[in-house]
Amino acid sequence: MKFHRFMIHASDRAGMTLEVLKLFYGHGINLTDIEVEPGTICVKFEQDAGCDIGTLISDVSNLDGVVDIHDIELIPSEEKQKYLNTVLNAISEGIIAVDKQGMITKMNPASEKILKVKKENAAGKNISTFFSAQLPIEKTISKGEPYNNVEIMLNNGSDHSHYITSGRPILDEDDKPIGAVATLQDIGSVMDLVYSFTASPMVTFDDIIGESKKIKRVETIAKSVAKGNSTVLIRGETGTGKELFARSIHMASLRRNKPFVAVNCAALPDTLLESELFGYDEGAFTGAKKGGKQGLFKYADKGTIFLDEIGEIPTHIQVKLLRVLQERKIRKVGSEEEIPVDVRVIAATNRNLEKMVANGQFREDLYYRLNVIPIFLPPLRERKDDIPVLAWHFINTLSQKLGREDVKGIDDAAMNKLMNYDWPGNIRELSNIIERALNLCNDYIQPEQLIIDEQEINSSCMPTYDKNLKLKDVVAQAEKDVIGLTLNESSSIRKAAVKLGISHSTLITKMKKYGIERKRS
Repeated sequence: MKFHRFMIHASDRAGMTLEVLKLFYGHGINLTDIEVEPGTICVKFEQDAGCDIGTLISDVSNLDGVVDIHDIELIPSEEKQKYLNTVLNAISEGIIAVDKQGMITKMNPASEKILKVKKENAAGKNISTFFSAQLPIEKTISKGEPYNNVEIMLNNGSDHSHYITSGRPILDEDDKPIGAVATLQDIGSVMDLVYSFTASPMVTFDDIIGESKKIKRVETIAKSVAKGNSTVLIRGETGTGKELFARSIHMASLRRNKPFVAVNCAALPDTLLESELFGYDEGAFTGAKKGGKQGLFKYADKGTIFLDEIGEIPTHIQVKLLRVLQERKIRKVGSEEEIPVDVRVIAATNRNLEKMVANGQFREDLYYRLNVIPIFLPPLRERKDDIPVLAWHFINTLSQKLGREDVKGIDDAAMNKLMNYDWPGNIRELSNIIERALNLCNDYIQPEQLIIDEQEINSSCMPTYDKNLKLKDVVAQAEKDVIGLTLNESSSIRKAAVKLGISHSTLITKMKKYGIERKRS
């Protein structure tokens, strides 16, 4: 059906609109729409109305007070509706409007996809038809109260979807609610957005340092299992790089563009671990956050969750974890509803799980669920060929971090000292010792700067003084020692002053005070 649309500019006088309406009626025209504003009248009617348009325009123009009449493409309300529809169609969130009875009056294409229904089939139906839980929008309709970011479940037969919704009331002139508008956003999209802002730089197998046969064999196994979705259990002593391997497996998998969530199970108290892993509903316990909280399993949906120190979790959480591995569903604390999750689990431990199972400290069924693909990381003492490579790697990376680019390397005797040590703390201990040495050395790391055992730490860090000295004398001696050491490590007095955080003139004054030989700037 095609229409004529005209805009009439006329004087704003009483009866003007009525005269225009009478004229159209006299020509036998049934107006389908009319909009009136001061000085403007817009009309819309069918093109096959059976009248002579030229005569109609002439008659309207001859009305007292009419200034101009011309055709337009859309009357203002249609133009506004076009803009509104364009905006609604462009928004990725679902938008649904309801009247004061909760009947759907309008919805955008995104909400059609969410509800899996055409808007013409949803119009006039109550919004509760499509949702499985009590809706916050019902309170908005009755009391006019807005709400933000509330989780709801969408029930489409056997399909259960998880959404975040916000709502605003539609108010009349007396601020009484006559309807509401709600937005719907898939919680997966929300999680992806959060992850894009919070994700830490990921590591890959290229970041694993070592050329020994043992580490290369483990790396080959890990690369192979990364392609699948099976649960992985990484075994190894503290400091062997279990999280590094877990992150590398994730980045080599098809889940690489989804979240990687690392959880240190030993770092969380038993009372918090369950709610952090699985989330909780509002009011689940005293102090529970309003609106509840997403658990880390849900945050890791479509991605990978890394459960470090898995041997430390208590028995009652072992039961819930077993259910997640079996059913791929989680249940929040304080909720009866099960939420499906698609998460790959990588666990790690330095404990003897077999012994824990025998002692009743770890569930046997959970052990077998976790131990689908075991990966054993060798301790550093079993891959000593990698110590030089690792040492140079830490020297290069940490010297930049510490602002010690002037360090050129490590002395052969110092390297022999590293090779002859047993490394109970593994790679992490090696990194710490190199960092400590970088803070003490000049051009090259010397054996005495590799402070490894406690006795060396004490002897290097705790200077000895005459027990008969007074405090001010001890302070003066310490200041003299520090100034002397800094001058020896610096090419000029000015650079030494910068390192000490004092002015050039102040340093010269202190050098004179303590009789320290002056270097030329």
